[in-house]
Amino acid sequence: MKRMEKIQREFLYGRHAVHEALRAGRRRIYRLLIAEGLQPRPILEEIRAMATDRGIPLLTVPRARLDAITDGHQGVVAEADPYPYVDLEQAWAESAGRPDPPFWLALDCLQDPQNFGTLLRTAEATGVHAVLFPEHRSARVTPAVVNASAGAVEHLHMAQVTNLARALEQLKERGIWIVGLQQDPRAIRYDQADLSGPIALVVGNEESGIRPLVRRVCDFLIYLPMRGRVASLNAATAGAVALYEIARRRDFQ
Repeated sequence: MKRMEKIQREFLYGRHAVHEALRAGRRRIYRLLIAEGLQPRPILEEIRAMATDRGIPLLTVPRARLDAITDGHQGVVAEADPYPYVDLEQAWAESAGRPDPPFWLALDCLQDPQNFGTLLRTAEATGVHAVLFPEHRSARVTPAVVNASAGAVEHLHMAQVTNLARALEQLKERGIWIVGLQQDPRAIRYDQADLSGPIALVVGNEESGIRPLVRRVCDFLIYLPMRGRVASLNAATAGAVALYEIARRRDFQ
């Protein structure tokens, strides 16, 4: 008799994270746990209404029960399937079907969950079509990352790839310019570079930046000028500036 594989579940937490997971509807939610005594808020009422419409059980429980599951839950926890990643071809099909030129983000071994989630929130806000990141030596889309993104990652197409450099080469073959964000003598100041047309922005690791193999795939590099005494911005902040500059060039409004 074939052994049945146990389905892993996880607990999403935080009002915005749970709200956006329900709105996106991309993963199954088995039940919602709501802390006793929560004051009425519009977002809570929307969460309850969406859960009721979809037949998701709503359980009112002591706050201590949620505290035992996770910190920072804001009185709301959802038991759900794991995050639904896509493969490169699925991401490409979604991107190619949009009316605007492809706009991708590649994260090269970004490891801090807060940086990862914050940058994904900006990616969704600026209209990024899909996000690439390596399977190894990188943060993954965990409940902490969903919370850090305020649930924005639930609306993104996230593709884990075995070889990021090779995946970027495949995008180049399809006409996408690969632009690396890196402090480098050869880099072009971000506001002087041609950032129009189909683009994949590469943001590197918090400590070492973009790996040399991935850097060699880039068509060109851009940098952010620094006037203060610190040597650099963190990956989430630098990436956000670059994403908004690309969005601006694409007539973002």
